[in-house]
Amino acid sequence: MARFSDIIEQEQIKDHMQNALKTGKISHAYIISGDTGSGKKMIAKIFAQAILCEDKKDIAGYLEPCEECHSCKQALSGSHPDIRIVIHEKPTSIGVDEIRTQVCDDVYIKPYSDHKIYIIPDGELMTQQAQNALLKTLEEPPAYTTIIILTSNVDAFLPTILSRCIVFPIKPVRDDLIQKYLMEKRKVVDYKARLAVSFAQGNVGKAILLTENENFEKLKNGAIDLLDRLPRTQAGDIAERLLVLLTPEDSTDKKPDVIMTGDFLDVLLFYVRDLLVYKAQESADHLIFADKLSYISSVTKKCTYKQIDNILEAIERAKNRIRANVNSMMTLQMLMLDIKENL
Repeated sequence: MARFSDIIEQEQIKDHMQNALKTGKISHAYIISGDTGSGKKMIAKIFAQAILCEDKKDIAGYLEPCEECHSCKQALSGSHPDIRIVIHEKPTSIGVDEIRTQVCDDVYIKPYSDHKIYIIPDGELMTQQAQNALLKTLEEPPAYTTIIILTSNVDAFLPTILSRCIVFPIKPVRDDLIQKYLMEKRKVVDYKARLAVSFAQGNVGKAILLTENENFEKLKNGAIDLLDRLPRTQAGDIAERLLVLLTPEDSTDKKPDVIMTGDFLDVLLFYVRDLLVYKAQESADHLIFADKLSYISSVTKKCTYKQIDNILEAIERAKNRIRANVNSMMTLQMLMLDIKENL
């Protein structure tokens, strides 16, 4: 189980929670807002475990759960009776009956300890009726109750919900800190860490997933291989190569996957930026794709700055067209032809 010391940055959240633990002034409701993978659930679980811990320890300046008492062992195993995680059947909504049954009615059953904590993942999925039902509990909760709502969209809540909660936005983490974490804590090699950090845009969870995602590694290598072969590839063969690269193996659709297409364009964008960096500096020190140095070097020798700029502009045009719902396959084929002209 992670501890407060494992939370990278987010000082505002840690300071508030630490003060609450030290003074015993735990609020009745919190909203933790951040992108998928940003660590919302991890933070909520650390806080919940610390609240219920029977023998908190001062470790490296943080009041941490001991991880040894009966309460901590229950929390670590996911079986603590006073940590309730709300579940929902429909993937796109949390209904009023689910909130009433799992929270509103349940709060009046006294806890086994001195506190009862409810964690609501995907809080933005609560219907308006569900939010109104929850609002009644937030207005007059039992003293022992704390509700922690996790969300990727804080704007989805009624103003009356927001006004009764302490709202914590998870802020993007500095790239250098994520890279240090990946390399020191998870033993990720430097070039993979740099690549993951570039794509993660301050999201630690996303960076971790990218370092572990074999499909992303295949996509990265496939995208650069496609560029390498592009000058020798006939226009009629480009579509087939794109489909092979961007269609999941288990898919029956003969069209590029939306997420894979986005990642593919990002790979191209960062790769071409590497071309510019290397052409200007002739050094691999700041390259994201340092493992592709040989190819980067060969391309920059024959491409002018203007040609590399043309490729960057073509990629940005393609991203904008796809965001505007222009046919993705047609857009990608046009992009490949634009790149081919400049390589």
